[in-house]
Amino acid sequence: MMRRWKAALLLPVLWCMVALPVMAGWNPHEEDRAGQTVERFRKTDPTLGRFFDQAYGYAVFPDIYKGGILLLGGARGKGYVYEQGRLVGRSSVTQVNVGPQLGGQSFAEIIFFRSKADLDKFKNGNYELSAQLSAIAVTAGMATNTDYSDGVAVFAMPKSGLMAEASVGGQKFSFEPY
Repeated sequence: MMRRWKAALLLPVLWCMVALPVMAGWNPHEEDRAGQTVERFRKTDPTLGRFFDQAYGYAVFPDIYKGGILLLGGARGKGYVYEQGRLVGRSSVTQVNVGPQLGGQSFAEIIFFRSKADLDKFKNGNYELSAQLSAIAVTAGMATNTDYSDGVAVFAMPKSGLMAEASVGGQKFSFEPY
């Protein structure tokens, strides 16, 4: 009788030890944030529709957090990669900046890939945006006169914070397929 009592108490504890760590890495609503970010970009600038319609693929980063003080700064974020409108994987972005900077900010970013070859370069891992590339700040009508540079177009939308530096050059990306 005592053995059954102990087993009955031990079973829920074992379940928690196994199931909770497995579930901790999965959030079913996390991917919804990518869709919400896309809608926010489209609402702010409807002319972005041509990029969504014509790009072979795109990566959506709902939140990138960036900070810097004096001569050193960095950024980090997680996102989702779409190929021809279908979710194909996750991505992370990191950036280290050296030079005068001060403050912190969060922003959303979308990277459009013109062709399959451009997206494949990104998916191969260790992708890096060139230091000369700048993100276009999304405001109404900004995408009208914007085009691809080396097969990519990058758009950013500030969310909060203030920072005296705002480049995307030097961002490094990883890709994890689903």
